[in-house]
Amino acid sequence: MPSAHWEQQLRLGGYRITPQRRLVLEAVERLGHGSPDEILSEVQRTSAGVNLSTIYRNLEMLEEVGLVTHSHLGHGAPTYHSVDDHVHIHLVCGICDDVSSVDAVVAQEFLEQLRLTTGFVTDITHIALQGRCASCSAPDSAVAVDKKHADH
Repeated sequence: MPSAHWEQQLRLGGYRITPQRRLVLEAVERLGHGSPDEILSEVQRTSAGVNLSTIYRNLEMLEEVGLVTHSHLGHGAPTYHSVDDHVHIHLVCGICDDVSSVDAVVAQEFLEQLRLTTGFVTDITHIALQGRCASCSAPDSAVAVDKKHADH
């Protein structure tokens, strides 16, 4: 997302782009998906003086103006990513913790049926599906075998 777009969105929300906001936006862009702690680590690569409360404050404000959004991919802190034209659903592997994305269009028929049946309109930007990735689902997966033995 170009910085001119960031500045426009921030101005529309009554804010300006500060060095900290720019660092947070750039970190979110580089990471793709990141927790506040991961974003802090990324920001501190170039600005050691930034602390976690600054990250949280900026993420909250950037979400308010529509530049980032968050999802809850599991237990713990939310994961943030840039708002872009590509609306996607997060796929979270419960075995290896891999997170991948799939275009939200794959769920369109289900969501439409849900709306027609119940009247419920889903905010697809916050959806994370838990399960097993293709690698961990494979019968000969070393990760799946190791996990199975660890559980017994």
